[in-house]
Amino acid sequence: MTAAASRLDRRGAAWRLNRRMVLRAAAGLALAGPLLVPLARPPRAQSLDRVSFQTDWRAQAEHGGYYQAIAAGLYRKAGIECDLRQGGPNLNIGQLLLNGRVDMTMSNGFEAFTYVREGAPFLTIAAIFQKDPQVLIAHPGSGFDGFDKLKGRTLLIGNGGRVTYWPFLKKKYGLRDEQLRPYTFNMAPFLADKNAVQQGFLSSEPYSIAQALGQPPEVLLLADAGFSAYQTTIAISRKMAADKKDLVQRFVDATLEGWAQYLKGGPAIAAANALIKQQNPDQTDDRIAYAVKVLNERGIVMSGDARKDGIGAMSAGRWTEFYEQMADVDVLPRGMDVTKAYTLDFVNKGIGKV
Repeated sequence: MTAAASRLDRRGAAWRLNRRMVLRAAAGLALAGPLLVPLARPPRAQSLDRVSFQTDWRAQAEHGGYYQAIAAGLYRKAGIECDLRQGGPNLNIGQLLLNGRVDMTMSNGFEAFTYVREGAPFLTIAAIFQKDPQVLIAHPGSGFDGFDKLKGRTLLIGNGGRVTYWPFLKKKYGLRDEQLRPYTFNMAPFLADKNAVQQGFLSSEPYSIAQALGQPPEVLLLADAGFSAYQTTIAISRKMAADKKDLVQRFVDATLEGWAQYLKGGPAIAAANALIKQQNPDQTDDRIAYAVKVLNERGIVMSGDARKDGIGAMSAGRWTEFYEQMADVDVLPRGMDVTKAYTLDFVNKGIGKV
C-alpha cells in the first residue's frame, strides 16, 4: 500500500464516523474546557500560546505551508508554539479531535458534514486546497482526455472513492458499477492493463507511475469534472473557535502566510523541506519538487475564491454547491443545515492572493 493511496482512501471514507463515538465526544465536550492540550516540550522562557495541529498523513509537500510557518518563524512571530503532529496509517484523525487530544486537525468537506449530521460541536475554519487533488490516471497515449472516456474502461477505485466521488461521476457520465475493480494500493494491476484507469493523488501516484513507465501518464483532476469538495481543511471545536478567537485567527493567518511562501518555492523553503524530510525520510527532493510544481500548475491552493480572497478562502455558495451535489446522489441526506459545517470568520482576508 502506498502512503498516498492509503491517505486517499482514508480521506474519502473519513466522514463515516461511528455515531456513538461522535455523540459521546460531543456530550463530553459540552462539559470540558478549551481543547488546548499540554505539549511534550517544556514551556519556553517567552510566553507563547501553544496549539497542536494534526495532519492527515506523514510529512510531505502537501503539508508544506505548515512546515514553512514553523521554519520561517511565522507561528512564533504570531505568539504561537505550534505542535505539528504528522499522521500515519494507524491514526484515526477524526477521533483525536473528537476526544480532545488535539486542538485542530487536517480534515475535508465530507467530515465537516459528518459533524453536522451527528450534532457534534466541530466545524471547518479554512480550506487550504480549493480543488480536490484526487485524480484518475490512464496510460500514456490512451486518449484519456475527458471524463466521457471513462465508459468501457476498467476502473480501479477503492472503497473511499466508491462512497464519495464515484456516485457523482457515475450519474454525470452514465457509468456503471460493473466497471469497478478493487484498488489494491499498488501499481501492478494498472501497469498490466492498458485499458485501466486508476485512482490517485495528483502529487503522488502520477509521479510514481511516470517513473515506472518512463513517461508521464494521462491524468484527469476530479475537480475538473465539477466535483467541488474542499480538501485539506482545518477542523476545530466550536468552543475553541468562540473562546480563543484571537488565538485561532493568529494561527490561521500564520498558516496561510506559510502556504503563500511555500508555493513560491526556491531557497526560501529549503528549511521547511528539510523538516519534511527529517520527519519522513521517504520524501526526496525530486518528489517534493514535483508536488510543489503540480500544486501550482493545477491551482490546487491558488484558484477560484482564493485568487480574490486569499489562501484558505471559503464561500457559502461553494459549501451549498458541494452539499447539493452529494445529496443529489444520496451520499449525504437531505435537510442538513449547511451553515453549521463551517465559519467564514477566520478566512477571506486576502492573505497570499494574486
